Amino acid sequence: MINILLLFLPLTLFLERVYPENHGLIFIFSALAIIPLAGWLSHATEHLAEKTGESVGGLLNATFGNAAELIIAIAAMRAGLYDVVKASIVGSIIGNILLVMGASMLAGGLKFHEQKFNAAGARSQATMLSLSMFALVFPSLFHTMLGAEPAELHRSLSLITAIILFIAYVLFLIFQLGTHKALFSGDAAHAAEPSAHSWSVGKSVLILGISTALIAWMSEILVGAVEPAAKSFGMNTIFIGVVIVGIIGNAAEHTAAIVVARKNRMDLALSIAIGSSIQITLFVAPALLFLSYFIAPRPFDLILGMNLVLVMFLAILIIGQIAGDGESNWLKGAQLLALYVLFAIAFFFIPPGLIKAG
Repeated sequence: MINILLLFLPLTLFLERVYPENHGLIFIFSALAIIPLAGWLSHATEHLAEKTGESVGGLLNATFGNAAELIIAIAAMRAGLYDVVKASIVGSIIGNILLVMGASMLAGGLKFHEQKFNAAGARSQATMLSLSMFALVFPSLFHTMLGAEPAELHRSLSLITAIILFIAYVLFLIFQLGTHKALFSGDAAHAAEPSAHSWSVGKSVLILGISTALIAWMSEILVGAVEPAAKSFGMNTIFIGVVIVGIIGNAAEHTAAIVVARKNRMDLALSIAIGSSIQITLFVAPALLFLSYFIAPRPFDLILGMNLVLVMFLAILIIGQIAGDGESNWLKGAQLLALYVLFAIAFFFIPPGLIKAG
């Protein structure tokens, strides 16, 4: 059914070529085109997870799911839209841990009375996310305490932070896939069994590659329409970055997490949701900063507005409480979704002049 939205792929290309001034429709159509592509990406990842296990499957989905966010952010950064880039980073983090996890818990809870997952593995991921978030916002706190220090100091501190975050990501991969992989393997009773309809590894990788490439193409078009579309719709660019781009970028994770939660595979659903946020913090944000020295008008920094820092802090605070007991139900999912909606409403109604990404 969702594949009907693939019609928006050629429609987007037609609009961009024939009616390039219609930025509002181009923005909407490109966003809708990404959704079914994300669905194909999630299907391919799920088939790979049947052969690789829950932890590797979750890592693969988080990696390919974040490709859209990374490409959108790169395009925005090249255009000098640094506020949109910073807002999209925060939007991706809170979107994964509130929207994606909330929707998966709600969807799974409506089918199963109570669902179980590995509490130790979930706590480990939640702790890693909390620590990485604190490291990510360190330059922002430093800026707040010392005031308007030289831009060179901002860039140096951001670069050092990015290097440390990237090293922490490598160590986390070693922990997750090597020394402590049993914590993330999930319950064998709920693990997926390969079926006669399972895709081969080659087919899964091919679909992953094609889906990622097409998502990248649509993301480039979407970013080009962000600012004019925001003006025509009466929305500020920070709301576009935090909510709209965050939702679109999380489409792959959203689809995959709901699908596996409905199959009672909550270890994989949590690995997708929390693991994707960890990748945004430890890999995507540092990668964007490193790339900015080569492709952007000026080096990117990690100075986030305190409003964005507060939103991340509150989201991660509640996720530690919900993910730590090894059980989920529909009410927990509804609570996470309610908090996400409140954040979205707040960013929509706050006047643009009062919202600062950095």
